[in-house]
Amino acid sequence: MELFTKLFGSLLVFVYHCFDRIVIHGYLSALTRPEQVVYFFRQVVGVAAVDKEVLSRRTAEYQGWVEAFARNHGTPIEWAEKGVRKEDYVQRWLRPMVRAQRYGIYFIFKSMEQGPTFRCTVPKYPTRDPNYRILAPQRSRFTHYYFYIRDETLGPIAMRVASFFPFQTTYYLNGHSFIEQELNRAGIGFRKHDNAFLAVDDPAALQAAADRLSPALIRERLDYWTLLLGPKFSARERALISVRRFYAISQIEYCRNFIFKRHFPIHKIFERSCELGLWRLSVDKVSEIFGTRITKKLHGNLNTTLEQIEHGHHIFRAYWKHAFVKQYEKFATFLRNEVCSNNLADFGLRKGLEHLGDVREKFLGITERFATFQARCLNAHVDFPLLQRLALPITVGSAKYPGIKIHDTRMIRLMQVLLHAGTTVGGWRAQQLHEVLVTSFGLSDKRYGLNQLRYDLRKMRAHALLERDGNRYAYRLTDKGVKVALLFVLFHQRLYGPLANSLFHHRPDANFQPDSKLEKAVHKADDSIRKVIRLLDS
Repeated sequence: MELFTKLFGSLLVFVYHCFDRIVIHGYLSALTRPEQVVYFFRQVVGVAAVDKEVLSRRTAEYQGWVEAFARNHGTPIEWAEKGVRKEDYVQRWLRPMVRAQRYGIYFIFKSMEQGPTFRCTVPKYPTRDPNYRILAPQRSRFTHYYFYIRDETLGPIAMRVASFFPFQTTYYLNGHSFIEQELNRAGIGFRKHDNAFLAVDDPAALQAAADRLSPALIRERLDYWTLLLGPKFSARERALISVRRFYAISQIEYCRNFIFKRHFPIHKIFERSCELGLWRLSVDKVSEIFGTRITKKLHGNLNTTLEQIEHGHHIFRAYWKHAFVKQYEKFATFLRNEVCSNNLADFGLRKGLEHLGDVREKFLGITERFATFQARCLNAHVDFPLLQRLALPITVGSAKYPGIKIHDTRMIRLMQVLLHAGTTVGGWRAQQLHEVLVTSFGLSDKRYGLNQLRYDLRKMRAHALLERDGNRYAYRLTDKGVKVALLFVLFHQRLYGPLANSLFHHRPDANFQPDSKLEKAVHKADDSIRKVIRLLDS
């Protein structure tokens, strides 16, 4: 992390880390095992035989309550269609609530899904107890309800409730939504887009808000919505058994976000880091990033991939057991490193919600080590399409000017003269430039006339490489023009020409090279190019 900020600190706007997606399972601890269910119905409810009809009756009661709740509150309730992403579908009901600053349930989905339940069977042979039934856990397909909620603390969340015993619940949260609520409550301005904060008035307050997401706060809000929307138990049932749920983390993501300045070519650098990462991020380095050692007992994935998803968006992933760390960039503005886990036992962590702080500490260390590795990959020369951009025609006002080609000898000569401005502090006049060009390169007026020079000067001005000295018709290179001119001239004279001659005509003997730093550098570049060619041919 220190290396990353050291290398790119001047290009960063701010950095923050937080929980992203969190999936939590809620279990009724007192009703998860068959013997507990039998005790509940026989001793608490007062039912002699726990059969299929008894369980179905509780399901029908809850399903009827959900339908009545939706009808009484005017909440839309629909069956989920195959192939439709639920989160995208409900956005048109969420947006009006956000504009009106209202909180509550705004949509309910019904979905047929697999879930845990119990199977009741009559014993094959008669027993002393005529009401004895065999109750066994199983997974079957039945109705689940998705409640889409806008919570005043956690922001938009989703709660899935199974309509069959033991009524398992699942909660879908997002740390960015919680931070948004905290910043709004504190009156801090920000700009959030696509689950990321791209601008904020107070970055320290943003990080402080992210750190306030605690197990106690989450439990309080989940308990509230579970009591309101979950299966109903009478006062007597609540007095005799505990209906408090145990919350376990099923899936969790922790991210570190680097917000860059918009002019920074982050997309090209990310591509370069992916190329290097695929080659250099070996299994031992992956294991080091996750803070473990490779042993014979290690089972599961241990590899790296580069995946392409919608709109050509790429994600670099390093897998480890049931977890992975991924990196991607968006909008040429922010870079995200994210740890995702589907089984916290891989890290020696407990799944209970109360251990969320341990998860934060563990995942924060992983993102720091991954950022350090990526910093070394990102600290590399990458392709910037300067030559392609200059070669394209440009329109200034109503006039259209052609591009500047790197192989244009006429333009290279003009740039070479413009770079030698030691005796022309006030800039070059067109007549002066023409005389120097004709004299230096042995040209005739017919071959390179004054009008041709003025055409070249207008073209350079259109590309912001040249500027006038006030109102005078005297020209000098801009800051951008100096860099481009040096790149063009040195590329031809010091790099392209010597290397091309070495590759196609005559290669100087390295044993008798002159004692020149430039010549040594050219030999080194020549050797590197030949090595690349051999690798491509092999």
